[in-house]
Amino acid sequence: MKEVKAYINKHKLSNVTLALQQIDGLSGMSISDVRGFGRGRAKNVPDRITEDFLHYVPRVKIEVVCRDDLVEEIISTIERAAHTGLRGDGKIFVSDVEAAVRISTGERGEKVI
Repeated sequence: MKEVKAYINKHKLSNVTLALQQIDGLSGMSISDVRGFGRGRAKNVPDRITEDFLHYVPRVKIEVVCRDDLVEEIISTIERAAHTGLRGDGKIFVSDVEAAVRISTGERGEKVI
């Protein structure tokens, strides 16, 4: 199992969600509002957030836990749907998932996703 995390622009969330919903075998995704900075340090971004004199850029984090065979399709789908061609389109990270447990039934492993 793998976990795909993507940090994207907020205005691209609907595009990415609709595109991911077209992938057979994808069981779902989680979305979080996040803020941070990258190489540009949020200096010249119009929608930056200032807290304690530090500047952050608002983003959306998408998390998907999936079977190994879906990873490349998920990555390419997010990449295509979130792309604007401008700096700051986002990043995608992939990690191994060691275990999964469904709390309601106690099931474990890949069948949980």
